[in-house]
Amino acid sequence: MGQVASPEVGIGMVGYGMMGKAHSYAYTVAPVMRSLPHRPRLRVISGRDEGKVSQAADAYGFEGWTADWRELIRRSDVDIVDICTPPGTHAEIASAAAAAGKAVICEKPLAVTYGEAASALDAVRKAGVLNAVGFNYRRLPAVSLMKRMVDEGAVGKVRLLRATWLSDEFVDPAIPFDWRFDRSMGGTTIADLGSHLIDMATWLAGGIAEVCGQSETFVRQRSNRAVTVDEASSALVRFESGARGVFEMARTAVRRPCDFTIEINGESGTLAFEYARLNELLYGDNADQPQLYGMRRIRAEHETHPYSRNWWPIGQGVGYGASFVNHLGDLLDRWPDGPWEPDFAQGAAVQAVCEAIERAATERRWVELREVTHRTGGAQAEHS
Repeated sequence: MGQVASPEVGIGMVGYGMMGKAHSYAYTVAPVMRSLPHRPRLRVISGRDEGKVSQAADAYGFEGWTADWRELIRRSDVDIVDICTPPGTHAEIASAAAAAGKAVICEKPLAVTYGEAASALDAVRKAGVLNAVGFNYRRLPAVSLMKRMVDEGAVGKVRLLRATWLSDEFVDPAIPFDWRFDRSMGGTTIADLGSHLIDMATWLAGGIAEVCGQSETFVRQRSNRAVTVDEASSALVRFESGARGVFEMARTAVRRPCDFTIEINGESGTLAFEYARLNELLYGDNADQPQLYGMRRIRAEHETHPYSRNWWPIGQGVGYGASFVNHLGDLLDRWPDGPWEPDFAQGAAVQAVCEAIERAATERRWVELREVTHRTGGAQAEHS
């Protein structure tokens, strides 16, 4: 007798750009790399440009397409709405999907302001639907191994954390104005790049209590329109635990394509990750013998390491796409009962840190997180 097919879960995707492609890839590959209780079925994808969205539907494997995301949300065969549009549209689409009783997966950042993020969080809580934010880098095997080692005490109590994200996306002053330069649509560089760093930092070291920051926009006009986002920012942070941290995010770093790093210094050890070597983790243990002084390089590909069992034999490595496969695969593993994580509460908590850094840079002072979360109506976000 043939094997009984797994039940299906219907996917409706809003947005067909790079993130739409990445998520579509993940839904296609996840059932190949791991056993899932429900097989994702790509029902419909939406986008404003009919020509481009119809091409994307064919290329990504969707059964159909629409130019109206509201039509997608109304469809009875869509169980999960996956939002891959610019950040300024996230909160509206997520709230509408939740009101229609759909589970919601939203790319990061959850919104462009904490108020919008809190509104989306209110909506999913009121509707009682599963919800998740696309912080996919948590699911890289080396980053997940870093989390496990921190939790198991490999570095002792965390004292310092530093994280950077450098790209050269905005280096050329001739790049024409588009939504990425519009704060109301694309959000700040702090939110776009920094949200990933903040999510991983709070996941690893706990909530953030206070920040200060600085920002700069070097090319202030493009296509005769004012650029309203920062191009480079940095922040000092104080964690609730008493640990200290440093963040830097910039889109003006020449020949830095998409380079991020995370380092944790604890009372008894150090862990460091570099995205350019995404299958490796550096570890230094203060208990090592003096003649072994230095950092050891861990290949995060052994079957005992997070996610590695679902991929290739040790030595073959995984790439960027694997982070989406692991992330969406985890969510599908927990369909329909949940819980899902990181969820909208964690996404809103990250948004609060972003807004605090933005405020600190503007006002040139330290800003406590409660200044953001307590002055804004809506749901109170929880720390990751």
